[in-house]
Amino acid sequence: MAANFNLAARDIGAAFEKATGQKASFSFGSTGQLFAQITQAAPHEVFLAADRERPRKAVEEGYAVPGTRFTYAVGRLALYSREPGLQLGKATLRNRSFDRIAIANPTTAPYGAAAVQAMRALGVYEHLAPRLVQGINIGQAYQFIATGNAEFGFVALSQIGNGLVGSHWVVPTDLHAAIAQDAVLLNRGVGNAAARAFMAFLRGPEARAIKETYGYGAGE
Repeated sequence: MAANFNLAARDIGAAFEKATGQKASFSFGSTGQLFAQITQAAPHEVFLAADRERPRKAVEEGYAVPGTRFTYAVGRLALYSREPGLQLGKATLRNRSFDRIAIANPTTAPYGAAAVQAMRALGVYEHLAPRLVQGINIGQAYQFIATGNAEFGFVALSQIGNGLVGSHWVVPTDLHAAIAQDAVLLNRGVGNAAARAFMAFLRGPEARAIKETYGYGAGE
């Protein structure tokens, strides 16, 4: 499961267990890492990505079940600092007074790719590039900020939208491609009724409400 969906997934998993009596177990990582694991026969049954591309490839390359792919969430990118009371925004990125800014690896993590797109759209990528510190996924990018190893960073709004102390700026969606996040049933989950039930629950009203509390668009 995509690392950005960690907090929402735990709440959805608890609601799923309460509603059905079945327990969902999660493994979190960057979308690129998870896809690589799937191609190497990792025992995953459902793939919740942070993009649409990898679930589509999973179907095309024979790792996932055709007709089961859907958009379960639409993510939002945010610039975050652990220091409260800051007025973050475009001007922050044009300021040269800070040393490090954290992002997720743009090659494997869609939120990292969106961060690079936003910086390029604002015309600041070239002067910020030497200051970028990359996490292997959005969770590690957040940890760089939380531990003070980076003054600011691009994270998922879902990581900071539930009362976390600090300052943030929600990046306008016209600065990067939409972060549509798709789910798909993997071949290993075909015979597992619980896997199919979780997929159905993920599309339902209770899960939708939880996703919205974490700042996600609900998807399909």
